[in-house]
Amino acid sequence: MEQRLNWAGNYRYGSSELLEPASMEEVRDMVVSSQRIRVLGSRHSFNGIADTQGSQLSLRKLDRVIELDREQGTVTVEGGIRYGELGHYLNTEGFALHNLASLPHISVAGAVSTATHGSGDRNEGLASAVRSIELVKADGEVSVLRRGKDAEFEGAVVGLGGLGVVTKLQLDVVPAFQVSQTIYDQLPLTALAEGGFNEIMSAAYSVSLFTNWEGPAFNQVWVKRKWTGEDETASAQADSNFFGAASAPAKRHPVPGQSEVNCSEQLGVPGPWHERLPHFRMDFTPSAGNELQSEYFVPRKHAFEALRSIEGLREQIAPLLYVSEVRTIAADRFWMSPCYRQDSVGLHFTWKPEWESVRQLLPLIEQALAPFEARPHWAKLFTMEPDKVQSLYGQRLSDFRHLLLQYDPTGKFRNAFLDTYIFE
Repeated sequence: MEQRLNWAGNYRYGSSELLEPASMEEVRDMVVSSQRIRVLGSRHSFNGIADTQGSQLSLRKLDRVIELDREQGTVTVEGGIRYGELGHYLNTEGFALHNLASLPHISVAGAVSTATHGSGDRNEGLASAVRSIELVKADGEVSVLRRGKDAEFEGAVVGLGGLGVVTKLQLDVVPAFQVSQTIYDQLPLTALAEGGFNEIMSAAYSVSLFTNWEGPAFNQVWVKRKWTGEDETASAQADSNFFGAASAPAKRHPVPGQSEVNCSEQLGVPGPWHERLPHFRMDFTPSAGNELQSEYFVPRKHAFEALRSIEGLREQIAPLLYVSEVRTIAADRFWMSPCYRQDSVGLHFTWKPEWESVRQLLPLIEQALAPFEARPHWAKLFTMEPDKVQSLYGQRLSDFRHLLLQYDPTGKFRNAFLDTYIFE
């Protein structure tokens, strides 16, 4: 049997086979004939959330744009399409999505199901664009849930793969827009004190802070602005200083030692939204590749205190870290989203591939963030006990359990991850 790994190579799937349906009929047949099955997206998860002791099903061949409804402002796509391809299509048609994650390589269905997000004070996660979702349930029945019409919609969108196979999604679109991206070097952590965090993070459409935690400063600030058509030179001069950080004279990669050619265009040069909102280009390997990732979400109001707590561990963190990123995400209404009903700050860590050392460090980070009720990203690495995770997501956890049992009463889509963190 072929040994399958996730994209970073840190997780080996234990499934018995990989199924790749080419039609809706094949999806239904494969689901019905399987005792256990999980959908495998673009393999950008770092834990066992997509694993199973049964069959894995890939939607790689189901990646079409079904319909663009210009009047209603929606696009309907198959679950296997990746954001890079969808972004290119929409832009050529004069439309855009409200936001994108740092990687354009991820599948739409997988990103939505795990509450993957982009950045921006007023930008909700990617799931917020979903207007309707089509699922193939355990018995092969097709179910369509619509925003504002079906009571369980807000539980099903971030469904963690537990309700069925997400075969189609209808997404909200907006008119296409241009974005300019400027990188700034060396922003002191103290600049975020006394309201500075809010001022900095709200200064553009999307702002990301990067640090290696070798000192009390952010090595880089990635500022993505909606382009208004103003004179480029005048804009560049006005933006040469960002809260004490100087604009970078050349392109940057957030991970030290990696080639900046992998990254989206910088230096304030405006371009299409789908080529600027992600940090990385579609035609290159994203980030460091051979890496581990963790992410924790804290309420926006606790951002600076949480960062100070992490700063207190920088001597332990820095030797194991490629880079850490800080982003803001607006509140949403999806039951299992880490941003459920709270504006949040994502504290992301891209680790060197040294799992045993990282595994020993994560409890220290989780303890430091505990006073702020930091929620872990479902698809990344964490060491919290199941009861702690359940308490953090407890507002609608009981409702979500009932929804899973309603859609999948025999547990066909259940796996060790769901059993541990949802049902245990």
